[in-house]
Parts: sequence; C-alpha cells; structure tokens
Amino acid sequence: MKELDLLKKDWKKNSDSFEQISEKEIYRMIHKKSSSIVKWILIISIVEISFWTFSNLFLNTDDVLQKSNHPEIVSALEYLTYLNYLIGLVFVFLFYKNYATISTTVATKSLMSAILRTRKTVQYYVWYNLVIIVITAILSFFITFVYNPDMAFIREKLAANGRTMFITFGIAFLVACAFFGLFWCFYRLLYGTLLRRLYANYKELKKIDF
Repeated sequence: MKELDLLKKDWKKNSDSFEQISEKEIYRMIHKKSSSIVKWILIISIVEISFWTFSNLFLNTDDVLQKSNHPEIVSALEYLTYLNYLIGLVFVFLFYKNYATISTTVATKSLMSAILRTRKTVQYYVWYNLVIIVITAILSFFITFVYNPDMAFIREKLAANGRTMFITFGIAFLVACAFFGLFWCFYRLLYGTLLRRLYANYKELKKIDF
C-alpha cells in the first residue's frame, strides 16, 4: 500500500509537470501565430499604401483644376494628399511597433495587451481609410462637376431641369455608397479575418493566464 501511495504521488507530480509543459508549448504556438498575423498586417498595409502611391503617379488628378485655372485648390489638394501619406506612414510605423512588441514579449499579460492594442490600431486604420474614400469620392465628383470646363453644357442642362439634377446627384450618391460598401467588404474580408484570428489567440491566452 505504501508503494502504491508513493506511485500515486509521483504520478501526480509528473502530471503537474506535463500540464506546465503543455501550457508553455501552447503559449509558444500562440506567440508565434500572433507574431505572424501582425507581420502580415504590416506587409499588407505597406503594399496597400504603395499601390495608392503608384496609382497617383500614373493618374493626373490635377488636370481638371489646371484647365480651370484654380491653383489654390490644386495646392490644397496636394497638401491633403501629403497629409494622407503621412498619416498612412504613421499607421505603418504603429503596425511595425506592435509587431516588434509581440515578437519580443515573453509575458502572457504583455502579449495579451499588445494583441488588443494591435486590434484597435487596425480598426482605426480601416475606419480612417473608409472615411478618406468617402471624402475623396465626394471631392472628385464636386471638382469634376463644378470646375471641369467640359461639364459646362451638362451643368446648364441640369440647372434647367431640377428633376434631372436630383436624379443625377442621387445616382452619384448611390455610386459613392457602392464604393464605400465595396471597400468595406474588402477590408472586412482582409483585415477582419486577421483580426478574428488574433482575437482567438487572445482568448486562448486568457484561458492560460487565469
């Protein structure tokens, strides 16, 4: 009986050690997965900003304003463009900072905190981009309609017919909503998938920590 009791005690000690080893392995796996997810968020954001930058190089968006002789509006739009790039680079820096933090942290609570901070940063980034898309669509329509000399004939026709003008602006609004919905789905599919995986890691860490 004494030998059996000793065997039971030894088995309990070993089972506790196995549980600790298992939790450490789970933590390593979650840590690695979280670091990989944040790395992909960083890469995607860099690719996205690069894409819009190169697109603007090939598209002459100021051509309409140059024709209408409004250099002050051209300058204002250029400043807004530079400001948008600057904010985009700030987000990229924050993503890199979050990636570096998650990659190097060893404490469970610190990793959990970094995951939540990363999720908030990505959410702010997505909503900022969606707002910029809406503002850009409205400004593009307004500038094209008001300042483009080629639109003078259409403006006169619309001014003479209030119903046609209402329908035209209604269609423009629906097109803007369609673009917003399209990009919202894109961001939800791309970043939303990564954030859901990241939050699943957070919940697994919470089970380990408590």
